[in-house]
Amino acid sequence: MIKIVDKSKCSGCHTCYNICPKKCIIMKEDQEGFWYPEVDVNQCINCGLCEKRCPILNDMKVDNQPQAYACYNKDEIIRKGSSSGGVFTLLASLVIEKGGIVYGATFNNENMVEHIKVDNINDLNKLRGSKYVQSKIGNTYFEIKDYLNQGRPVYFSGTPCQIDGLLAFLNKKYDNLILQDIVCHGVPSPKVWKKYLEQFNIEEDANISFRDKSTGWDSYSFTIDQKEKFTQLSSQNEYMKVFLKNLCLRPSCYDCQSKSLHRNSDITLADFWGINYIYPKLYDNKGTSLVFINSQKGKELFENIKQSIEYKEVDIKEASKYNPSLYKSVSIPNKRNKYMENIFNNDFNKYSKKYIKTPFLLKLKVMISICLHKAKRIIKGG
Repeated sequence: MIKIVDKSKCSGCHTCYNICPKKCIIMKEDQEGFWYPEVDVNQCINCGLCEKRCPILNDMKVDNQPQAYACYNKDEIIRKGSSSGGVFTLLASLVIEKGGIVYGATFNNENMVEHIKVDNINDLNKLRGSKYVQSKIGNTYFEIKDYLNQGRPVYFSGTPCQIDGLLAFLNKKYDNLILQDIVCHGVPSPKVWKKYLEQFNIEEDANISFRDKSTGWDSYSFTIDQKEKFTQLSSQNEYMKVFLKNLCLRPSCYDCQSKSLHRNSDITLADFWGINYIYPKLYDNKGTSLVFINSQKGKELFENIKQSIEYKEVDIKEASKYNPSLYKSVSIPNKRNKYMENIFNNDFNKYSKKYIKTPFLLKLKVMISICLHKAKRIIKGG
Protein backbone atom coordinates (compact mmCIF):
# COMPACT_ATOMS: atom_id res chain seq x y z
CA MET A 1 0.00 0.00 0.00
CA ILE A 2 1.45 3.31 -1.08
CA LYS A 3 1.91 5.95 1.61
CA ILE A 4 3.53 9.32 1.07
CA VAL A 5 5.92 10.10 3.92
CA ASP A 6 8.25 12.42 2.01
CA LYS A 7 6.40 14.67 -0.46
CA SER A 8 9.57 15.27 -2.43
CA LYS A 9 9.32 11.61 -3.46
CA CYS A 10 5.94 11.98 -5.21
CA SER A 11 5.55 13.73 -8.57
CA GLY A 12 1.75 13.43 -8.64
CA CYS A 13 1.99 11.38 -11.85
CA HIS A 14 -1.29 9.50 -11.12
CA THR A 15 0.18 6.06 -11.88
CA CYS A 16 -1.03 4.56 -8.60
CA TYR A 17 -4.45 6.14 -9.09
CA ASN A 18 -4.82 4.58 -12.54
CA ILE A 19 -3.33 1.16 -11.71
CA CYS A 20 -5.38 0.33 -8.59
CA PRO A 21 -7.68 -2.63 -9.46
CA LYS A 22 -10.15 -1.73 -6.69
CA LYS A 23 -10.16 2.02 -7.48
CA CYS A 24 -9.54 2.72 -3.80
CA ILE A 25 -6.91 5.43 -4.39
CA ILE A 26 -7.91 9.06 -4.76
CA MET A 27 -5.62 11.98 -5.60
CA LYS A 28 -6.15 14.46 -2.79
CA GLU A 29 -5.07 18.10 -2.84
CA ASP A 30 -2.83 19.17 0.03
CA GLN A 31 -2.63 22.64 1.61
CA GLU A 32 -0.27 23.82 -1.16
CA GLY A 33 -2.60 22.63 -3.92
CA PHE A 34 -0.64 19.58 -5.10
CA TRP A 35 -2.19 16.12 -5.55
CA TYR A 36 -1.06 13.12 -3.53
CA PRO A 37 -2.48 9.59 -3.37
CA GLU A 38 -4.70 8.59 -0.46
CA VAL A 39 -5.72 4.94 -0.04
CA ASP A 40 -9.07 3.75 1.31
CA VAL A 41 -7.70 1.05 3.62
CA ASN A 42 -11.12 -0.58 3.93
CA GLN A 43 -11.21 -1.35 0.21
CA CYS A 44 -7.48 -2.03 -0.34
CA ILE A 45 -6.63 -5.70 -1.03
CA ASN A 46 -2.86 -5.16 -0.49
CA CYS A 47 -1.97 -6.27 -4.03
CA GLY A 48 0.99 -3.88 -3.96
CA LEU A 49 0.56 -2.70 -7.55
CA CYS A 50 0.65 0.95 -6.51
CA GLU A 51 4.17 0.51 -5.13
CA LYS A 52 5.36 -1.95 -7.79
CA ARG A 53 4.53 0.50 -10.59
CA CYS A 54 5.51 3.78 -8.91
CA PRO A 55 8.12 5.37 -11.23
CA ILE A 56 9.95 6.97 -8.31
CA LEU A 57 10.17 3.79 -6.24
CA ASN A 58 11.41 1.87 -9.29
CA ASP A 59 14.39 2.60 -11.53
CA MET A 60 13.19 4.15 -14.80
CA LYS A 61 16.62 5.14 -16.12
CA VAL A 62 17.41 4.45 -19.77
CA ASP A 63 20.65 4.51 -21.76
CA ASN A 64 20.29 5.99 -25.23
CA GLN A 65 22.16 8.30 -27.58
CA PRO A 66 19.90 11.24 -28.46
CA GLN A 67 20.38 13.56 -31.41
CA ALA A 68 19.68 17.29 -31.15
CA TYR A 69 18.15 19.63 -33.72
CA ALA A 70 17.34 23.32 -33.94
CA CYS A 71 14.21 23.88 -36.01
CA TYR A 72 11.02 25.82 -36.60
CA ASN A 73 7.79 25.38 -38.54
CA LYS A 74 7.68 27.03 -41.97
CA ASP A 75 4.01 27.85 -41.33
CA GLU A 76 4.26 31.31 -39.74
CA ILE A 77 0.71 31.23 -38.34
CA ILE A 78 1.26 28.00 -36.39
CA ARG A 79 4.70 29.15 -35.31
CA LYS A 80 3.29 32.44 -34.02
CA GLY A 81 0.68 30.62 -31.92
CA SER A 82 3.24 28.23 -30.45
CA SER A 83 5.57 28.77 -27.50
CA SER A 84 8.72 28.15 -29.52
CA GLY A 85 9.04 26.82 -33.08
CA GLY A 86 5.67 25.15 -33.69
CA VAL A 87 7.03 21.59 -34.00
CA PHE A 88 4.46 19.89 -31.73
CA THR A 89 1.62 20.61 -34.17
CA LEU A 90 3.47 18.94 -37.05
CA LEU A 91 4.31 15.81 -35.04
CA ALA A 92 0.84 15.43 -33.54
CA SER A 93 -0.84 16.01 -36.91
CA LEU A 94 0.96 13.01 -38.39
CA VAL A 95 -0.55 10.75 -35.74
CA ILE A 96 -4.07 12.12 -36.22
CA GLU A 97 -3.76 11.69 -40.00
CA LYS A 98 -3.17 7.98 -39.36
CA GLY A 99 -6.41 7.76 -37.36
CA GLY A 100 -4.70 8.27 -34.02
CA ILE A 101 -5.37 10.08 -30.76
CA VAL A 102 -3.30 12.91 -29.26
CA TYR A 103 -3.18 13.60 -25.51
CA GLY A 104 -1.90 16.87 -24.10
CA ALA A 105 -2.53 19.68 -21.62
CA THR A 106 -5.25 22.29 -22.03
CA PHE A 107 -7.28 24.77 -19.99
CA ASN A 108 -10.67 23.52 -18.78
CA ASN A 109 -13.81 25.61 -18.18
CA GLU A 110 -12.43 26.75 -14.81
CA ASN A 111 -9.10 27.83 -16.39
CA MET A 112 -7.25 25.02 -14.65
CA VAL A 113 -4.97 22.69 -16.61
CA GLU A 114 -5.78 19.07 -17.38
CA HIS A 115 -4.95 16.41 -19.96
CA ILE A 116 -7.48 15.73 -22.71
CA LYS A 117 -7.62 13.70 -25.91
CA VAL A 118 -7.87 15.19 -29.40
CA ASP A 119 -8.57 13.33 -32.66
CA ASN A 120 -9.07 16.31 -34.96
CA ILE A 121 -6.23 18.44 -36.33
CA ASN A 122 -8.32 21.59 -35.90
CA ASP A 123 -8.47 20.95 -32.15
CA LEU A 124 -4.69 20.75 -31.70
CA ASN A 125 -4.67 24.46 -30.91
CA LYS A 126 -6.14 23.52 -27.51
CA LEU A 127 -2.93 21.65 -26.69
CA ARG A 128 -0.53 24.15 -28.27
CA GLY A 129 1.54 26.45 -26.09
CA SER A 130 3.11 26.14 -22.65
CA LYS A 131 0.93 25.97 -19.55
CA TYR A 132 2.88 26.80 -16.42
CA VAL A 133 0.62 24.88 -14.04
CA GLN A 134 0.69 21.19 -13.11
CA SER A 135 -1.73 19.33 -15.38
CA LYS A 136 -4.18 16.86 -13.87
CA ILE A 137 -3.87 13.44 -15.52
CA GLY A 138 -7.08 11.89 -14.21
CA ASN A 139 -7.96 8.64 -16.05
CA THR A 140 -5.71 9.45 -19.02
CA TYR A 141 -3.37 6.44 -18.63
CA PHE A 142 -6.29 4.02 -18.41
CA GLU A 143 -7.85 5.50 -21.56
CA ILE A 144 -4.54 5.36 -23.46
CA LYS A 145 -4.08 1.68 -22.66
CA ASP A 146 -7.55 0.96 -24.04
CA TYR A 147 -6.81 2.78 -27.32
CA LEU A 148 -3.42 1.09 -27.65
CA ASN A 149 -4.96 -2.35 -27.21
CA GLN A 150 -7.47 -1.44 -29.95
CA GLY A 151 -4.49 -0.83 -32.23
CA ARG A 152 -4.96 2.94 -32.58
CA PRO A 153 -1.87 5.16 -32.73
CA VAL A 154 -1.50 7.35 -29.62
CA TYR A 155 0.67 10.45 -29.17
CA PHE A 156 1.15 11.50 -25.54
CA SER A 157 2.66 14.88 -24.69
CA GLY A 158 3.57 15.63 -21.08
CA THR A 159 6.26 16.36 -18.53
CA PRO A 160 9.10 13.85 -18.06
CA CYS A 161 7.53 12.52 -14.84
CA GLN A 162 4.20 12.00 -16.64
CA ILE A 163 6.01 10.04 -19.37
CA ASP A 164 7.60 7.84 -16.71
CA GLY A 165 4.22 7.48 -15.01
CA LEU A 166 2.50 6.31 -18.20
CA LEU A 167 5.27 3.83 -18.99
CA ALA A 168 5.17 2.44 -15.46
CA PHE A 169 1.39 2.03 -15.73
CA LEU A 170 1.54 0.27 -19.11
CA ASN A 171 4.47 -1.96 -18.07
CA LYS A 172 5.05 -3.04 -21.69
CA LYS A 173 6.15 -1.54 -25.00
CA TYR A 174 3.63 -0.54 -27.65
CA ASP A 175 4.72 0.09 -31.23
CA ASN A 176 1.69 2.37 -31.72
CA LEU A 177 2.63 4.73 -28.86
CA ILE A 178 4.63 7.93 -29.37
CA LEU A 179 5.89 9.63 -26.21
CA GLN A 180 6.89 13.29 -26.30
CA ASP A 181 8.07 15.18 -23.26
CA ILE A 182 9.39 18.68 -22.65
CA VAL A 183 12.35 20.30 -20.97
CA CYS A 184 10.53 21.17 -17.77
CA HIS A 185 11.54 23.93 -15.35
CA GLY A 186 9.16 22.51 -12.72
CA VAL A 187 5.39 22.45 -12.17
CA PRO A 188 3.69 25.27 -10.22
CA SER A 189 0.82 24.69 -7.82
CA PRO A 190 -2.67 24.78 -9.37
CA LYS A 191 -3.85 26.42 -6.16
CA VAL A 192 -1.33 29.26 -6.56
CA TRP A 193 -2.48 29.71 -10.17
CA LYS A 194 -6.10 29.83 -9.00
CA LYS A 195 -5.14 32.42 -6.37
CA TYR A 196 -3.47 34.57 -9.02
CA LEU A 197 -6.57 34.46 -11.24
CA GLU A 198 -8.83 35.83 -8.46
CA GLN A 199 -7.97 39.39 -9.52
CA PHE A 200 -9.43 38.88 -13.01
CA ASN A 201 -12.92 38.51 -14.41
CA ILE A 202 -12.16 35.75 -16.91
CA GLU A 203 -14.64 35.64 -19.77
CA GLU A 204 -15.92 32.33 -21.14
CA ASP A 205 -14.10 32.63 -24.48
CA ALA A 206 -10.88 34.08 -23.03
CA ASN A 207 -7.56 32.84 -24.38
CA ILE A 208 -4.79 32.60 -21.79
CA SER A 209 -1.21 32.62 -23.05
CA PHE A 210 1.85 32.31 -20.85
CA ARG A 211 4.01 32.83 -23.93
CA ASP A 212 2.54 35.61 -26.05
CA LYS A 213 5.25 36.34 -28.64
CA SER A 214 3.80 39.60 -29.93
CA THR A 215 6.59 41.31 -27.96
CA GLY A 216 9.14 38.80 -29.24
CA TRP A 217 10.16 35.25 -28.34
CA ASP A 218 13.00 36.47 -26.13
CA SER A 219 10.73 38.95 -24.34
CA TYR A 220 7.40 37.13 -24.32
CA SER A 221 4.34 38.35 -22.43
CA PHE A 222 1.63 36.87 -20.24
CA THR A 223 -1.72 37.63 -21.88
CA ILE A 224 -5.41 37.06 -21.15
CA ASP A 225 -7.02 37.80 -24.51
CA GLN A 226 -10.66 38.82 -24.05
CA LYS A 227 -12.80 41.99 -24.27
CA GLU A 228 -11.04 43.36 -21.19
CA LYS A 229 -7.61 42.31 -22.39
CA PHE A 230 -4.74 41.99 -19.96
CA THR A 231 -1.17 41.72 -21.18
CA GLN A 232 2.10 42.16 -19.33
CA LEU A 233 5.72 41.37 -20.05
CA SER A 234 6.68 38.10 -18.42
CA SER A 235 9.57 39.83 -16.67
CA GLN A 236 7.03 42.14 -14.99
CA ASN A 237 4.25 39.63 -14.32
CA GLU A 238 4.00 38.53 -10.68
CA TYR A 239 2.89 34.97 -11.41
CA MET A 240 5.65 34.36 -13.95
CA LYS A 241 8.25 35.83 -11.60
CA VAL A 242 7.07 33.61 -8.74
CA PHE A 243 7.26 30.60 -11.09
CA LEU A 244 10.72 31.40 -12.43
CA LYS A 245 11.99 32.21 -8.93
CA ASN A 246 10.95 28.63 -8.00
CA LEU A 247 8.71 29.74 -5.14
CA CYS A 248 5.61 27.71 -6.03
CA LEU A 249 6.93 24.45 -7.49
CA ARG A 250 5.99 20.95 -6.41
CA PRO A 251 8.43 19.61 -3.76
CA SER A 252 9.55 16.77 -6.08
CA CYS A 253 10.63 19.32 -8.71
CA TYR A 254 13.58 20.39 -6.56
CA ASP A 255 14.96 16.84 -6.87
CA CYS A 256 13.37 15.60 -10.08
CA GLN A 257 13.98 11.90 -10.77
CA SER A 258 13.08 12.27 -14.47
CA LYS A 259 15.48 15.01 -15.55
CA SER A 260 18.22 13.59 -17.74
CA LEU A 261 19.78 13.84 -21.15
CA HIS A 262 18.76 10.20 -21.55
CA ARG A 263 14.97 10.05 -21.48
CA ASN A 264 12.18 7.51 -21.81
CA SER A 265 10.36 9.65 -24.37
CA ASP A 266 10.74 9.24 -28.12
CA ILE A 267 11.06 12.99 -28.64
CA THR A 268 11.81 15.90 -26.31
CA LEU A 269 10.73 19.46 -27.19
CA ALA A 270 12.01 22.71 -25.74
CA ASP A 271 12.79 26.33 -26.45
CA PHE A 272 16.23 26.59 -27.99
CA TRP A 273 17.62 29.26 -25.70
CA GLY A 274 21.10 30.16 -26.90
CA ILE A 275 20.38 29.48 -30.59
CA ASN A 276 21.49 33.04 -31.40
CA TYR A 277 24.98 32.03 -30.22
CA ILE A 278 25.09 28.47 -31.56
CA TYR A 279 23.44 28.86 -34.97
CA PRO A 280 22.32 32.46 -35.62
CA LYS A 281 20.82 31.59 -39.03
CA LEU A 282 17.89 29.93 -37.25
CA TYR A 283 17.34 32.84 -34.89
CA ASP A 284 14.84 35.59 -35.74
CA ASN A 285 13.17 36.11 -32.34
CA LYS A 286 10.00 34.37 -33.55
CA GLY A 287 10.70 31.10 -31.73
CA THR A 288 13.10 28.22 -32.36
CA SER A 289 12.57 24.71 -31.04
CA LEU A 290 15.20 22.44 -29.57
CA VAL A 291 14.33 18.86 -30.46
CA PHE A 292 15.95 15.76 -28.99
CA ILE A 293 15.41 12.50 -30.88
CA ASN A 294 15.61 9.75 -28.27
CA SER A 295 14.51 6.61 -30.14
CA GLN A 296 14.06 5.04 -33.56
CA LYS A 297 10.32 5.83 -33.43
CA GLY A 298 11.14 9.43 -32.70
CA LYS A 299 13.64 9.53 -35.56
CA GLU A 300 11.11 8.14 -38.05
CA LEU A 301 8.45 10.65 -36.98
CA PHE A 302 10.89 13.55 -37.19
CA GLU A 303 11.99 12.48 -40.68
CA ASN A 304 8.38 12.83 -41.82
CA ILE A 305 8.16 16.52 -40.88
CA LYS A 306 11.51 17.69 -42.27
CA GLN A 307 9.91 19.03 -45.44
CA SER A 308 7.79 21.37 -43.27
CA ILE A 309 10.57 22.81 -41.12
CA GLU A 310 13.81 24.73 -41.25
CA TYR A 311 16.29 22.64 -39.28
CA LYS A 312 19.90 22.04 -38.38
CA GLU A 313 21.48 19.22 -36.38
CA VAL A 314 23.45 20.66 -33.46
CA ASP A 315 25.95 19.46 -30.91
CA ILE A 316 24.15 18.12 -27.83
CA LYS A 317 26.65 19.55 -25.37
CA GLU A 318 26.32 23.01 -26.92
CA ALA A 319 22.52 22.82 -26.91
CA SER A 320 22.43 21.62 -23.30
CA LYS A 321 24.72 24.41 -22.11
CA TYR A 322 21.98 27.04 -22.46
CA ASN A 323 19.18 24.70 -21.32
CA PRO A 324 20.17 23.39 -17.86
CA SER A 325 16.59 22.35 -17.02
CA LEU A 326 17.17 19.43 -19.38
CA TYR A 327 19.27 17.61 -16.81
CA LYS A 328 19.36 19.70 -13.62
CA SER A 329 16.69 20.41 -11.00
CA VAL A 330 16.27 23.94 -9.70
CA SER A 331 17.32 24.77 -6.15
CA ILE A 332 14.68 25.26 -3.48
CA PRO A 333 14.62 28.90 -2.28
CA ASN A 334 15.12 29.46 1.45
CA LYS A 335 11.81 31.35 1.66
CA ARG A 336 9.81 28.90 -0.47
CA ASN A 337 7.92 27.23 2.38
CA LYS A 338 7.10 30.54 4.05
CA TYR A 339 5.77 31.87 0.76
CA MET A 340 3.54 28.83 0.23
CA GLU A 341 2.24 28.99 3.79
CA ASN A 342 1.07 32.59 3.49
CA ILE A 343 0.23 33.36 -0.14
CA PHE A 344 -3.34 32.03 0.05
CA ASN A 345 -4.29 34.45 2.84
CA ASN A 346 -2.83 37.53 1.19
CA ASP A 347 -3.20 39.68 -1.91
CA PHE A 348 -1.25 37.78 -4.57
CA ASN A 349 0.61 40.66 -6.21
CA LYS A 350 1.38 42.62 -3.05
CA TYR A 351 2.59 39.58 -1.10
CA SER A 352 4.60 38.14 -4.01
CA LYS A 353 6.47 41.40 -4.53
CA LYS A 354 8.11 40.91 -1.14
CA TYR A 355 9.81 37.80 -2.52
CA ILE A 356 10.67 38.78 -6.07
CA LYS A 357 12.72 41.58 -7.50
CA THR A 358 13.71 41.84 -11.14
CA PRO A 359 17.41 42.74 -11.48
CA PHE A 360 18.05 45.99 -13.35
CA LEU A 361 20.24 44.30 -15.97
CA LEU A 362 17.46 41.82 -16.79
CA LYS A 363 14.96 44.66 -17.18
CA LEU A 364 17.41 46.43 -19.50
CA LYS A 365 17.99 43.27 -21.55
CA VAL A 366 14.25 42.73 -22.01
CA MET A 367 13.62 46.33 -23.07
CA ILE A 368 16.45 46.19 -25.62
CA SER A 369 15.06 42.94 -27.02
CA ILE A 370 11.57 44.48 -27.37
CA CYS A 371 12.93 47.58 -29.11
CA LEU A 372 14.93 45.45 -31.57
CA HIS A 373 11.88 43.26 -32.24
CA LYS A 374 9.71 46.32 -32.96
CA ALA A 375 12.38 47.87 -35.15
CA LYS A 376 12.67 44.73 -37.29
CA ARG A 377 8.88 44.63 -37.74
CA ILE A 378 8.84 48.29 -38.82
CA ILE A 379 11.72 47.78 -41.26
CA LYS A 380 10.07 44.65 -42.68
CA GLY A 381 6.75 46.48 -43.02
CA GLY A 382 8.38 49.38 -44.73
